[in-house]
Amino acid sequence: MSGEVVAIPYRIYQDEPSNDAVRWLTAPQWMILHCLYARHSDGLVRQRHLEQVVSSDEPWVMPYVVQLVGEYVLEILEAIQHGLCDLPSERSAHRLLYGDFIARNPAFFATVERRVVSYWSCYYRWKFPVFGTYPGCRLLELLRAAATDRAGRRWPRHTPAGHIGTAP
Repeated sequence: MSGEVVAIPYRIYQDEPSNDAVRWLTAPQWMILHCLYARHSDGLVRQRHLEQVVSSDEPWVMPYVVQLVGEYVLEILEAIQHGLCDLPSERSAHRLLYGDFIARNPAFFATVERRVVSYWSCYYRWKFPVFGTYPGCRLLELLRAAATDRAGRRWPRHTPAGHIGTAP
């Protein structure tokens, strides 16, 4: 972020802290806590903490949210879509911020794209036979459009076209 490297833990295995242990945290400290626990090994814990930060406009939150786009828990993808509901609007703050983040981190986004395809193919192809109907694909399309806006050129695709899949 802003030229600095952000190391995102792959997973956190520690139990969530007790309310007594965190009651004195400042608002930024709460955001950091939620970002870290959005990497928890339990998908329900990840989702609960993601929901607390997904609508934030803090630039350092974006790597945590984009990382979660490349995960296999469908409810997390839906929470991201809900939290970033203004992403389709070309003038929204989220579209500008996420577009900038992706434009500055193309390799990271390409990895996320590949993970989305992999998880769709492995776990959700039966439920969403056409890749374009999978929530992860829809999120990628919105994020790619945001990057296109910010970069001033068409953003490269590292996924199949949205219509790829098995005919119903």
